[in-house]
Amino acid sequence: LGHWPAAIGLLGFGLAELCFAAGREPAPLAILAIVYLVVQLVGMSLYGVEPWTRRADAFGVYFSLFARLSPFGRRPDGTLVARLPGAAATGLWTGACTVALLVVAIATTAFDGAKEGPVFSDAAPWLQDRFLGLGASRGFALELAFVAGYAATIALVALIWWVAVEGMPRVRAGLGRPELARRLVHSLIPIVAAYVLAHYFSLLAYNGQDAVRLASDPLGDGADLFGTATRTIDYGVVSATGIWYVQVAALVIGHVAALVLGHDRALVLYGSARAAARSQLVMLIAMVCFTCLGLYLLSAANA
Repeated sequence: LGHWPAAIGLLGFGLAELCFAAGREPAPLAILAIVYLVVQLVGMSLYGVEPWTRRADAFGVYFSLFARLSPFGRRPDGTLVARLPGAAATGLWTGACTVALLVVAIATTAFDGAKEGPVFSDAAPWLQDRFLGLGASRGFALELAFVAGYAATIALVALIWWVAVEGMPRVRAGLGRPELARRLVHSLIPIVAAYVLAHYFSLLAYNGQDAVRLASDPLGDGADLFGTATRTIDYGVVSATGIWYVQVAALVIGHVAALVLGHDRALVLYGSARAAARSQLVMLIAMVCFTCLGLYLLSAANA
């Protein structure tokens, strides 16, 4: 199965969270969590706990990508060792499903920012009218407009990656573009991390405090299990300027790290520093496009 179940699971999470209103309500979320648990248990029983969690558990695979950027790791015998940040990314098992997983991961965060910006805000009513014309109710038509926007964002990210790979010189006979894409896709991991940190840092700093309140009222039905249901958010924990610096630094560092990983793999594929550098020219442009997209989303969200 490769990473296909994880990619599909991440896509499903993105649809529920970003496109459908019911996906943000406590009761439907609780049902989705139970369904997710059942799927994981069935998958583990069919394929084994370790193979399933390493390849198919959407959140397990997603967070393991970030773990590969850690400066610490463990040897097979369990010994804790220090390593270069991102070094473990080169050991990622890859297939066409891995490319899909990372494209969906980037696009999910990108669309979460884009849907608040002027481009989608202007396009959403037009899309909604089109779906209304097809017979959908007003609410469902708006949800379908969000689905269309999400799909367009996935297509845009996939297009940027496809152009980057297509622009690289042919390595040798037998190593086609799909294989080249798989060999280099691990370089997208720092971009996924950069987008997540840049987009969700303010959410963590502010809304993360809400976990204390939500623990007392998890289903939104007025319960107060731990006496913390009335806790409020302290917006003074970090300034808007501090958040901006963290966001920009995350994007810049993440994309530089992606270029380093891509160049490292190109050295292996092309055999010389000169050939590797030339092969990465279009990849550099693609990374700049990802950086510009991230900065645009930040500026649009903060406008």
